[in-house]
Amino acid sequence: QVRVVESGGGLVQPGGSLRLSCAASGSIFRITAMGWHRQVPGNQRELVADITSGGITNYADSVKGRFTISRDNAKNTVYLQMNSLKPEDTAVYYCNTKRGNWGWGQGTQVTVSS
Repeated sequence: QVRVVESGGGLVQPGGSLRLSCAASGSIFRITAMGWHRQVPGNQRELVADITSGGITNYADSVKGRFTISRDNAKNTVYLQMNSLKPEDTAVYYCNTKRGNWGWGQGTQVTVSS
């Protein structure tokens, strides 16, 4: 079973930046479209960015131009660079396939507040 471990969250002021990392087990990672999802308590989990095995990216309108997803297949790792953070970006961020069909990790908390 594939496992993912997210890291890199924290508390940041509005306008600040964070870089999230996700380490995945299993060779299947290299052929899998991956995504970063986020969830605010009481709301459904939403996909904010995804990347194909070949590096093609897509973003939710709410983060387009501010977030950048990337991957290193040699390290089985996917990243999310988050710039110009806003309070509404506050959420728990999860790494999974684009479709969210692997088991969910613990996520990493991102809090944007002054």
